[in-house]
Amino acid sequence: MARKPTARSEFVMFDVIYEDGSQRSNRKVDASLLGGLDGDEPARGAIMEQDRAISEKSGLPPLEIKSLKRSGK
Repeated sequence: MARKPTARSEFVMFDVIYEDGSQRSNRKVDASLLGGLDGDEPARGAIMEQDRAISEKSGLPPLEIKSLKRSGK
């Protein structure tokens, strides 16, 4: 039996460095948010939103992002 086509999402991976010096690698951001005049800047908002959700579950405050870059660069 044939499978139904599913919506494909493409992701771009980012390495994030926080103000306290810690680093998180390979954070996923939907590729549709990126590009255009803003470049990779919308990734910061998406990762901040992910961090807020994680902090709500863990009970720890979210860390401030110092810098981010695409993984593998």
